[in-house]
Amino acid sequence: MELRHLQHFVAVAEERHFTRAAERLLVSQSGLSASIRALERELRAPLFVRSTRRVTLTEAGRALLVEAERVLAQVRAAHEAVAAVQGVLRGTLALGTEQCIAGVPVAGLLAAFRRRHPDVEIRLRQEGSLALAEEVAAGRLDLAFAYRAGAESEQVRPVPLAAEPMTLLCHPDHPLAASDAELSPPDLAGEVFVDFHPGWGPRRATDAAFAAAGVRRSVALEVNDVHSLLDLVDENLGVAAVPAHFRHKRPSLRALPLRGTDGEVYETVALLPAPEATSPAARALMRLLER
Repeated sequence: MELRHLQHFVAVAEERHFTRAAERLLVSQSGLSASIRALERELRAPLFVRSTRRVTLTEAGRALLVEAERVLAQVRAAHEAVAAVQGVLRGTLALGTEQCIAGVPVAGLLAAFRRRHPDVEIRLRQEGSLALAEEVAAGRLDLAFAYRAGAESEQVRPVPLAAEPMTLLCHPDHPLAASDAELSPPDLAGEVFVDFHPGWGPRRATDAAFAAAGVRRSVALEVNDVHSLLDLVDENLGVAAVPAHFRHKRPSLRALPLRGTDGEVYETVALLPAPEATSPAARALMRLLER
């Protein structure tokens, strides 16, 4: 098995199309097809189900994809490590982040990184914490800034960055707005919530707090971005439990302290692969963040 076979396989798996994968790799379609057939012969298993319009992974293909991405990430890290020893940081920094992550000025951090390491290509992806942890584990991301819950595994290690309480945001005319008391999940039973999709950190933190308190919660309005969430609360369409720093983004909303269960807080972390698989670019970014 050659590295190019794995590179070809991953490209087809990502593109779901032989022609697009060949164009991306700058190889002929016949050469790409031959490479995939050689890989299938060696593994003695079909990797794709082919149709006239697209290709899909077989069960064997899905299993191989996880390992192929990990191998290619390690090879990339090895090349970058040698370059770093020679005094030049090159390659790619693939970073993932949730929106408005606490304790990390992402744009300023990347600008400072680019000034110090102009030969490194920066790639940024915004996702929910659950997806980010999976991307780091698979080797598709060098590191990610995310919510802590559920991040720990053999492939991913969390490095603590910041912690803050959760806050309830509501419209000034909402009945809860007149209260000065600290709220808890039982106080919010029956409220209509605006929240992120289940993979995002704030949603996971709030779901965990309400589940621990044994309180059912109605999430009627699900969004994928902070500004849409704030707009919906601003129209008095629901309330939202969010990390405390979100309250500064819309001062017109009423922010009320929200007590979780057993000191529940929203903790952000940097998600990194195992030390031996961490790229020089990821280590350089973490050193810059620590400063």
